[in-house]
Amino acid sequence: MTSEGQLGPTEHEHHRALVLHDRRLVVDLIELTLNHGLFEVRAARNLAEAESLLAEWPPHISLVDMDNDDSEALLDRLGASNNLRPSRVPVLGLARRGDLQTKLAAFRLGVDDILAVPFSPVELLARSIVVARRALGTDPPIVPTIRLGEMEIDILHHQVRAGTSVVNLTNIEQSLLYLLASRSGQVVTREEILDAVWGTDFVTESNIVDRHIRVLRVKLQNSYRHPRFIATVPGHGYRFIPTFSNTGWDFDRSTE
Repeated sequence: MTSEGQLGPTEHEHHRALVLHDRRLVVDLIELTLNHGLFEVRAARNLAEAESLLAEWPPHISLVDMDNDDSEALLDRLGASNNLRPSRVPVLGLARRGDLQTKLAAFRLGVDDILAVPFSPVELLARSIVVARRALGTDPPIVPTIRLGEMEIDILHHQVRAGTSVVNLTNIEQSLLYLLASRSGQVVTREEILDAVWGTDFVTESNIVDRHIRVLRVKLQNSYRHPRFIATVPGHGYRFIPTFSNTGWDFDRSTE
């Protein structure tokens, strides 16, 4: 129980995470990342939707887009405070600018921690767990893997497993895989990938997306002509294939 009298999740209950964000792609990525047996995620685009959720579904933690027009109002509704009293609902702020001024402004509004966007999945998961742990007095175990078809992704060790095969991923490659998987079966445009993984500092003419997808495909033994995990949608972007098989994976050792 917290100092405000709020009960944490029971032994068999997931942490409830309320997200305020108006970009569906970011919400999908957050949901996939936090869905490690730890969090149940629900999202709102504005204060009205958030209040509707709060009325019937009190969260244990909230992730708030600090650039959203309703962010300050929601923080007030959640009981965020810039004094030393713990918030009724712990808040992880999300900000597209990671400069010191932006962080200080968020802390003055009462957030418990701040994470710059774009973020890596492992950092989002770790910070969410730490914020919940500090505020609720709970110590949820980090469940490091999720399954997507026959693929198992280990978020903490940056590995993909299929059968006895193991592939090591970089931070960028893991973020790419998570982003595409969060929109399983749907097209994610190059512009959306660029914004979600690298941010707006890269020019849209850059081929950085295609180059990293190409390397990721090599590691996953994913052929362009016969895709098993990531398909190219000409003129649009890429699509994660939600049904696939690990047949043909002949790795018997980790690849670098």
